[in-house]
Amino acid sequence: MRPEQPITTQIIDLIKAEAMPVGSHLPAQLLADRLRVSRSPINDALSLLAEKGVLKREPNRGYFLAQTVDSTAKDFAEKLGIDETDVITEVYFRIADDRLRGLLPAEFTETLIKQRYNLTPAQLNGVLGRIANEGWAEKKPGYGWIFSSMLTTADSLLQSYRLRLALEPAALLEPNYRLAPEVIARCRAAEKHLLDGGIETDSADALHERGVRFHESLVEGSGNAFFIDTIRRVNRVRRLLSYRSMQNRTRYKEHCKQHLQLLDLLERERNEEAAEAMREHLRITLRNHTKIREILTP
Repeated sequence: MRPEQPITTQIIDLIKAEAMPVGSHLPAQLLADRLRVSRSPINDALSLLAEKGVLKREPNRGYFLAQTVDSTAKDFAEKLGIDETDVITEVYFRIADDRLRGLLPAEFTETLIKQRYNLTPAQLNGVLGRIANEGWAEKKPGYGWIFSSMLTTADSLLQSYRLRLALEPAALLEPNYRLAPEVIARCRAAEKHLLDGGIETDSADALHERGVRFHESLVEGSGNAFFIDTIRRVNRVRRLLSYRSMQNRTRYKEHCKQHLQLLDLLERERNEEAAEAMREHLRITLRNHTKIREILTP
């Protein structure tokens, strides 16, 4: 499976490759582990496949295969209209880049986006829905849309890292902190995948989700609902600049090594050392801010 494929197509590929019979259970966490992404895009993809009749959702049990996949993932996706997700992803990144370059106004209409990027009504809804879900644009009361003023400059990204610098090390020091062995194993596998070549081949989506999932997983180990909610909110609204910063991937190898060190410390319950390692990990990003600023400046 190619990492640039949409998650839905990757799941179809997996179903066909393993010749899964009708009725097979597709657990979200298992798929997330296999495809090395967080559960959020997996759940979105499973929901879409259920809407298309490929899967059946059973309350409190999850998703089950409802029909045989007997053609290539590409053909199957085209037949169901799932291939539109390719267009949505491509246009999503074009809009993000155009906004950061100042080529789109702060307030805009659906007609502007539809005509500028040559979208069908379904594609337009898909793109705007994703942008709204990720928090960098919202529908105005009555008519039109407006881009968020947050996180559209390099200084905004710096501020988000300062917040994380205060929050994430503190989360590791919570008195009842516990990171489950299966979470450690999942995070470790994702980092090793990147070191084995994923840094160069994974999509910006996959890279961003991997980083978000790693840091959110570590904060979730605190059991502190306030820490967890805050880090999720920060990660939602910082996506716009984070995607653009991925044009330069040279720093990712070192990031992976730092993440693996953090996992080793937490596995041995050396949380004070882990908190200091997290602090240094985020400080390194701040020290490299000049390079990030150059990437983010239109």
